[in-house]
Amino acid sequence: MLRRDPASSLIETERAIEFAALAAFHGSAVPVPEPLFCDVGAFGSPGFIMREIPGCHAASPFDPEPYGTQAQAVGTQMFTILGHIATRDPAALDLTMPAEPWRDRLDHWRATLETDAQGPEPVAWAAVRWLERNPPPAPSRLSVVHGDYRSGNFLVDDTNIIRAVVDWEMVHAGDAHEDLAWAMDPLWAHGSNRPAATVGEAEAIRHWQAASGLTVDALALRWWRVEAQLMGLAIWISSGAEVASSRNLDPVMIFSTLYPYRWHNAALAKTLRSLA
Repeated sequence: MLRRDPASSLIETERAIEFAALAAFHGSAVPVPEPLFCDVGAFGSPGFIMREIPGCHAASPFDPEPYGTQAQAVGTQMFTILGHIATRDPAALDLTMPAEPWRDRLDHWRATLETDAQGPEPVAWAAVRWLERNPPPAPSRLSVVHGDYRSGNFLVDDTNIIRAVVDWEMVHAGDAHEDLAWAMDPLWAHGSNRPAATVGEAEAIRHWQAASGLTVDALALRWWRVEAQLMGLAIWISSGAEVASSRNLDPVMIFSTLYPYRWHNAALAKTLRSLA
């Protein structure tokens, strides 16, 4: 499988960093495709080759019950693997080590809004102000953060065993609560009545703590859950900017400016109201 820099992207990322993440986790308790070769010019644009994992699929965002009766088993694997990711020292991947992970992420999404917003975006900016005024406790240690760990970004086989975690383009060093909050964001319930985490949140946290050796800080998780909704909204706003400029007219990008954008805008407004 060849992974190259796309011609147009929501988020500017580096293939070498993504390749390094695969190399760091291959053969570990975190299943990933085997990375084979990375080069900045051999493929016409920076890219790498990884070994295909046949017979697997990712959950569709249009399927409200992507794992059927095996949702419990998938959820247990999902949060156990996420806990294992949090155990890895980010220095081993040569990732930039932020002094304040919360500020690093907040500044990142603030810059995204400043660059890509097509209008006032009052809910997003209200979230930025709340997050700025209510910084979370510092993490006990910096962890590798996948950055987009959720249902749909791992491959399962026909027996619903997770065979590979994919889409490492947003990997960075930070607070492990970030991945946990994003994985449990209600958007990933895919419109169903089941938990977004495929298991109850208390159970998801229990599996994550057992695998990571970390203990969830309630105040930190609250902050990162607000940040997760801002992150989602900022990504969908970027999608709108790509479509508005005609840089990318992929139907998925167009869809992102509609349902996910509206969903996260409403969800974040409701969350902020509950925190007032």
